[in-house]
This record gives sequence, C-alpha cells and structure tokens, in this order.
Amino acid sequence: LEVSTIVCVMYDARTKLAEQAVKEVREHLGEKVCRTVVPRTVRLSEAPSFGQPIITFDPTSRGATAYRGVAKEVSGGAAQRTR
Repeated sequence: LEVSTIVCVMYDARTKLAEQAVKEVREHLGEKVCRTVVPRTVRLSEAPSFGQPIITFDPTSRGATAYRGVAKEVSGGAAQRTR
C-alpha cells in the first residue's frame, strides 16, 4: 500500500498545536501533503446530520472551499503541493 496524498483536516488556525502539527507533517512527508488544509467548522460538522456533503449543504463555506482546493490539487489543478 502506498499513500499518494495526505490532507490535513480539522485544522484550527487559532491554536499553536494545529499549526505545529501541520508543519511537522509537511517536514516528514514532504510533497505528499496538500497545501490546502481543511478547517474545523460548525458547517462541516452539520452537513452529515442533514445527509449532505458540504459542497451541497453550504457550497460557499470555508470547508467547501477547502475541499474544492484539495480536489484541484489531487487532480493536478492550479494548486501545488508543498515540499
């Protein structure tokens, strides 16, 4: 099994711990880590309760925007992965 892509999710920019964790993941795993991080938001937590993906539930939310960014990175779109 080979891991091709790593996405940092439930990121809370208000905490040093989240910032440090993402930094360490990037240092250890390099270019496999997506540049886009998915934030921890209430809307992302609510979407499954309504049986919907975040892209449908709240398409303009920070979570939906982040997941679109991840999709672009994975599909080779404009966003680039970090080293």
